[in-house]
Amino acid sequence: MKKVDLLNLKGEKVKELKLNENIFDITPNDKVLYDAVILARASLRQGTHKTKNRSEVSGGGKKPWRQKGTGHARQGSIRAVQWVGGGRYGTPVPRDYSKKQNRKERKIALKTALTEKANEKCLIVVENITLSTPKTKEMLALLKTLKLEDKKTLIIVKEFDENLILASRNLQNVVLIAADEVNVLDLVATDTVLITEDALNAIEEVLK
Repeated sequence: MKKVDLLNLKGEKVKELKLNENIFDITPNDKVLYDAVILARASLRQGTHKTKNRSEVSGGGKKPWRQKGTGHARQGSIRAVQWVGGGRYGTPVPRDYSKKQNRKERKIALKTALTEKANEKCLIVVENITLSTPKTKEMLALLKTLKLEDKKTLIIVKEFDENLILASRNLQNVVLIAADEVNVLDLVATDTVLITEDALNAIEEVLK
């Protein structure tokens, strides 16, 4: 049974928690995790890139000169691809980059990411995260107490607190999400996961 220390906001150990072995102690499936990351990154792409081909640019309805006898190469339109202002060839068109992954695989990928964080000792559980003011310096002080000031940290809470949102939003190395928003991409992209006890229980309830 894998265990983790439960800390207070002073970084002091309060007690020891048992982690659900079906979530935090599985055999990692790197292939499924990789597919989930690719899916997540692909879903962020809008796919709205577009340039005009020769049928879409304006002008060019008239043949620029007669076919023979001018000394020029034959041309049919001044909007062909070789002309300045002409259409483009082989350039991007709108497309959907989204990929599919079945629900069971998505669940395995999430468990794999959580297991690897636990194995790497990068999972820190605290009783709660409450700030008295919405000031960034208070969040920085908390991170320094927990020795996370130099690490990219994913903070997971069960419910958002306004002070916490305001205090963390200006920190580039901090990502704040709710327990029901936990995803593979954020877990993989951050160094450490700082999670409240309530959020941990909520995640274990969903993934058990």
